[in-house]
Amino acid sequence: MRVLVTGGAGFIGSHVVDGLVAAGHQVAVLDDLSTGRRENLRDDVAFHEVDLRDRAGVHGVLASFQPEVVSHQAAQTSVAVSAREPVLDAEINVVGSLHLLDGCVEHGVKRVVFASTGGAIYGEVKAPARAQLDWVPKPLSPYACSKLAVERYLDVYRHEHGLGSTVLRYANVYGPRQDPHGEAGVVAIFAERLLKGEPIRINAMREEGDDGCVRDYVFVDDVVKANLAAVAGEVQGTLHVATGVETRTKDIADALIAALGVECTPGRGPRRAGDLERSVLEPEARFGTPLGLDEGLKKTAEWFRGR
Repeated sequence: MRVLVTGGAGFIGSHVVDGLVAAGHQVAVLDDLSTGRRENLRDDVAFHEVDLRDRAGVHGVLASFQPEVVSHQAAQTSVAVSAREPVLDAEINVVGSLHLLDGCVEHGVKRVVFASTGGAIYGEVKAPARAQLDWVPKPLSPYACSKLAVERYLDVYRHEHGLGSTVLRYANVYGPRQDPHGEAGVVAIFAERLLKGEPIRINAMREEGDDGCVRDYVFVDDVVKANLAAVAGEVQGTLHVATGVETRTKDIADALIAALGVECTPGRGPRRAGDLERSVLEPEARFGTPLGLDEGLKKTAEWFRGR
């Protein structure tokens, strides 16, 4: 199949590209390299440096490559950035996605696989619950609002234009190639700073000094498996990509300190704007048993050490 991956030079997108190529698909990448990196790009995959906000550029890529499926990974992914700059978040995540969907209809794309958020879309998930797919979304950040908006637009485009779609609601994804220099991705940020001998800080869940927010961390290889199934049409509808295991920020810090063999006493900071206290999802059984956190963090630590 011919598959266009938006955000294919980024952390998750580049892994999805690798998986698609290994599965025998013909792949092209659209990425503006705002957070993606050239070194993540494969030599055997066509690359188009285009911003989703460039409607003509997006349509041009679709016209030239003529994909059957679009894997839409590109996004502004930081909750903190969305809280500070909600218009920017909407311009990229909503308006940019509409440019893409319009182009998909115009150029005969059969299906879109959309990378949404399970980690933010439900709002607060009170202990001991795990968010269920039939829950009504309650987004509490501009980022989550933008992802939910695109999900709803996909419903409209399916109804009005017959454009097929599968929505994958990711938990907190981590693994090799994650960007340690942004504001999203605590695993990458901690790993990079620990290897440099720099201090790390646990932002509060409620009050400064607590053990931080509770999240559901899923290894990037499990995200790739879900995307491959969705591209192949083996799963449809809306699905979680998650582990169902709750982990505090302090647990991540302690595990990485041990995996990297370094000494560090994490500092403590206040709650960040837009951060949920707790987000844990009910995992999708059809995707199999996800990789355990300890093993995933060890793989991630090894990659960062070898950079």
